Amino acid sequence: MSDLIQLEKRGHIAVLTINNPPANTWTAESLPALKETIRELNADRNIFALVVTGQGEKFFSAGADLKTFADGDKARANQMAQLFGEAFAELSKFRGVSIAAVNGYAMGGGLECAMACDIRIAEEHAQMALPEAGVGLLPCAGGTQNLPWLVGEGWAKRMILCGERVKADKALQIGLVEEVVTSGTSLDKALALAEMACKQSPSSTARCKTLVMSARDGRSHDDGWRMERELFVELFSTEDQKEGVNAFLEKRTPDWKNR
Repeated sequence: MSDLIQLEKRGHIAVLTINNPPANTWTAESLPALKETIRELNADRNIFALVVTGQGEKFFSAGADLKTFADGDKARANQMAQLFGEAFAELSKFRGVSIAAVNGYAMGGGLECAMACDIRIAEEHAQMALPEAGVGLLPCAGGTQNLPWLVGEGWAKRMILCGERVKADKALQIGLVEEVVTSGTSLDKALALAEMACKQSPSSTARCKTLVMSARDGRSHDDGWRMERELFVELFSTEDQKEGVNAFLEKRTPDWKNR
């Protein structure tokens, strides 16, 4: 793993810290490391939830370092676009619950990283933007696709086409984040939510996440309802299904195996 991201496991929770001060920018080294880390976490049956945050008190992540694109090298632009896209696509595919603890500025690829997570908790001083068009670029790691899904077309256009930056309270109002907390407490809140997620069956959670995400694909209601029924029955091939029902009937805490 790159030193530019740090991973800590706390029971069933993995905490990933973007560690490239001062602005926690993403690089050609850290993006593949993120992709590989998520793959390893998906293979670790003991991990049920993931929290992503930034090192320090000011930045979650400022995205890419613009110096990377200063010379107009098209090959480097293609390489970085692919690295960003692959890394955040992998983050979106994390089988458990992913929570972004947005502890400061989340700009460009930093906000795209947060949007690749399932839930976003922002500290009250945090600010968010997709400012790429203002420097002759565009969001290329899910920004134009995920932002409209979260906030609607109007606010997505305000942020992307007009370069509007939003503070934490406005982000909460428009649905970009799920909660705003006092400065310095986003990680604690994210961990508390992750603990709640860990009480759920990880086998059920993974399938529920697949169903929720499938709604973005423009499937018909009939297809969505069919998938629900199919994945419901599929759970009866797992150990967690039997454990969950019997733990409830026996009035005890379930011991999830993630299989």
